[in-house]
Order: sequence, then C-alpha cells, then structure tokens
Amino acid sequence: MTVGPYLRTKDLAHAVQISVQQVRNYEANGFIPAVERSPSGYRRYTQQHLVALKTARQLISGYGWRRAQQIMQAVHQGRCADALALIDQRHTELDRTRLQLAQTLAALGVLTAQLPSEKHPRVSERLRVGAAARLVGVRVSALRFWEQQGLLHPIRENGSRYRLYDERQLRRLRIVVLLRQANYDFVAIRTTLDEFESGQPQRAVAAVEQRRSELAHTSWRCLEAMAALYAYISEFLDI
Repeated sequence: MTVGPYLRTKDLAHAVQISVQQVRNYEANGFIPAVERSPSGYRRYTQQHLVALKTARQLISGYGWRRAQQIMQAVHQGRCADALALIDQRHTELDRTRLQLAQTLAALGVLTAQLPSEKHPRVSERLRVGAAARLVGVRVSALRFWEQQGLLHPIRENGSRYRLYDERQLRRLRIVVLLRQANYDFVAIRTTLDEFESGQPQRAVAAVEQRRSELAHTSWRCLEAMAALYAYISEFLDI
C-alpha cells in the first residue's frame, strides 16, 4: 500500500520479502539514497528507493556485501569510475579463480594418468632429506626450496632436528616433482596438493568441478546484477 506518491518502510520490506529493520539497515549502510522525512518524521521512500534496494540485493548476491555497498555508494555520489573499478576488481578475481581451477583440474588429470597409487612402494621408514631427494631424483636444495614455498612439511627428528620425510610427505614430494616437470607454478601445485589431501584424484576432480559450477553461477549473478545496475542508473541517476 502506498501513501500518495510515497512508499512506507513496510512497503519496501514487503516488496523484497525482508523485514522493516533490514530496510532500515540497507538505508543506514548507504545502499539506497538518502530518504526524505515527512513533517511528522516518517520516512518518504520513492520508487527510486525500491529499485535501488532491489539492485543492491542483486549486487550483494554476486559481488558480496562490502563491495556492493561501495558500488551503490559510489553511484549515488556520482563516482561512476570508482563503481566501475570495483566491478572490474570482482571480475578479475573471478577470472583468476577460474584460471586456478582450470590449472588444478589439469594437474589432477596429470596425477590421475601418471601417479597411480600402486606405482610407488610404500616406504615405512622416515627418510632424511638427502635420501628423499635421491628417491625422486632431484637436488636437496630443491626440497628445501619447495618447503619454503609451503609445498612440503617434513617433520623434525628429535635431538638432531634433521628433516624427515614419512610416506605422506614422500607422496607430496612425488606430486610436486611431477607437476614441476609439467611446468605448473607453485600456486597451482599448492592448490592441487590441498585437493589431493582430501582423497584420490577422482574425488578431488569432482570437488573442483563443483567449484567451477558454483563459479559459473556467481558469474551469472554478477551479469544479472550489472543489468539491474545499468537499468537503475539509466532511469534514476544523471551520471
């Protein structure tokens, strides 16, 4: 129900299926323009406020609360360039994540094809760094560098503090060697190792594929939010 040309707080709340307090929170956080008050102190929302609220909620679904807030504040202050920069930052993040997931999938594919679990016999003893390096055919300095990069986490021998590689660390080491030979960077290797820790490559592939699907849904939400933002700016703002 409207009152003259104006909308009440509960009208906006009903239109977007949220509480009256949530509408006030959106206003307080700058998602919608400043609201005029009646002589008696009641808020006088307009159609612009309703469209701004709907646009803000779509932005939040794709860009997150904080960035959506910054975007809406920027467009209401006439800082279109700042709003576009925030939007581009989000798209860059999505693209970077998409690339990382693609690299991880490819790396897991390499593991699935070239590192079957039965290929290497289990090593029940703990190997020192030199023996571990000889086992996989690389220099000791490589193992130490990969440790610095967070790819390996050898335990320390009591007393001597020598690095020791158990079966779990040796498996990580074999994966690192294999992926470095395939020219994967440390970010892709680190992500692949994390995925591999959760199970066999097939399970890890399914998990990454699920994240790729979720990423695609996020991209669609961003696209829908951009359409809503463009329509809002075109109708109500002079930017």
